[in-house]
Amino acid sequence: MGIVKIGEALHEDIRRASTVMCRSINAQAEFWMKVGMLAEAHPSLSFNEIMAKQMKDADVQSPEIAAA
Repeated sequence: MGIVKIGEALHEDIRRASTVMCRSINAQAEFWMKVGMLAEAHPSLSFNEIMAKQMKDADVQSPEIAAA
């Protein structure tokens, strides 16, 4: 584990997002860093595609969504 210095405004954004997403501040920051790293490594993929791949790799079954 290490220490990462970030600006006050970003820290506040992380704090707010962590509340909405039911994550700790550290977990929210780690999630954003991981998604950002994956997005840089795979620039042609959308956020939804990145998340779908992560869920598949973790063997998480996602429910089908019925079309309206």
